[in-house]
Amino acid sequence: MMWRAAGAALLMGLATTAPARAADGAALFVRCAACHLATGAGVPGAHPQLGAQIPRYARNPAGREYMVTVVSHGLAGAVTVAETSYNGFMPAQNLSDDEVAAVLNYVASTIAAAKPQAKPFTAAEVAAIRARHGNAMAQDSRSLRPDRLAEDGR
Repeated sequence: MMWRAAGAALLMGLATTAPARAADGAALFVRCAACHLATGAGVPGAHPQLGAQIPRYARNPAGREYMVTVVSHGLAGAVTVAETSYNGFMPAQNLSDDEVAAVLNYVASTIAAAKPQAKPFTAAEVAAIRARHGNAMAQDSRSLRPDRLAEDGR
């Protein structure tokens, strides 16, 4: 009986000191796919496609700020993506900084297939952006949208 208690205590100690696993962007994207579909193609008129502007946004500081804010605080109001207008609401996602970075990296590199690749988002970058927009609401995200970024990301 004493050995079981000691073994359980040892396992509990190992469990608390094991390194945290990195967030899995593909697994997290499942929640996004409910509206944007598994391919990121979206639903015209209802939910925008993700591949149209994400590559440019991911290569530009203003675009990166917008992307993090949309995932963190949601998006409300009118936007145009690939010449299709949308006027809806995307709720904020309750994700950690690491999870936001992981899902945005997945979207930029896999769903949007950004070429050239954008530098990866990091949890530290996400935390800094969130700190700048701590009290933002979904309607505030739209004002950060960099609609006229050049194709090369500038």
